[in-house]
Amino acid sequence: MTARGWFLFSLMGVVWGIPYLMIKVAVDELSPSVVVFARCALGAALLLPFALRQGGLARTVRVHWKPMLAFAVIEIVGPWWTLTDAERHLSSSTAGLLIAGVPIVALLLARFFGAEERVGARRITGLALGLAGVTVLTLPHLTGGDARSLAEVLVTVVGYATAPLIAARHLKDVPTLQLITPCLTLAAVVYAPAAFLTRPAAMPSGDVLAALVGLGVVCTAIAFVVFLELIKEIGPTRAGVITYVNPAVAVAAGALFLDEELTLGIGVSFALILAGSVLATAAAPKDGVRRVAWSARQTSRADGRVESP
Repeated sequence: MTARGWFLFSLMGVVWGIPYLMIKVAVDELSPSVVVFARCALGAALLLPFALRQGGLARTVRVHWKPMLAFAVIEIVGPWWTLTDAERHLSSSTAGLLIAGVPIVALLLARFFGAEERVGARRITGLALGLAGVTVLTLPHLTGGDARSLAEVLVTVVGYATAPLIAARHLKDVPTLQLITPCLTLAAVVYAPAAFLTRPAAMPSGDVLAALVGLGVVCTAIAFVVFLELIKEIGPTRAGVITYVNPAVAVAAGALFLDEELTLGIGVSFALILAGSVLATAAAPKDGVRRVAWSARQTSRADGRVESP
């Protein structure tokens, strides 16, 4: 993976490692519909001026509206509500562990989308190591949950695994801002009526308002721009491996800011997650002989003469 790919991957591990905590804080006082609406509306409002400045937004929507609609529904409209509603009963650690199944599901679905990424023993080993690390990390923190909340997270996992494949196959030439801005706007419009009907009777607390701002600015506007660029850089299935890093980021944040204990098990799990992420995101070897730089424009003939390819 390139240096740019590793930077985007690392950044995504951080910005999508914190929404579980923020969602947990927000749903203590707000309905899932209000949380999703606020997150989408704020993200869309921040990105819209930049998308309009690029020009051609209306044409992009008109030409690509079908895959864009599918992406919006499968990535945002459905999964964000089901995840938010599930966290009313699940701990954030449990949600993070279950969401870590995304790269496995994406790997199974990639074949049906004609994904060009090759999967070898190295990447399968990496996925297994990463999942083992997430399991070791989060098992001591698993609390709460029922059949409905677990099913809701499963819906979220399938959505998160499917949407990047749609983006990679049908929307790879669409500028990032012109893809995510209409999708967030649509999601905000869909949830506006339910958010209005379930609005709180009083102003939410400062912690909840801060969580909503964090969800909208960091975990939505910034995160989606980075995530879509990451998909273009390393492909949809490898991009999904960030769900292994997210729980590790959450635990690290707890140790740094909440004085939570760091144990030997946490150290082992971090090592497994790191090793698994490196293996699972490694590029597969390309078929055929790869030309070196000096032979890119010339090839040597057997008789010693040089000719252009």
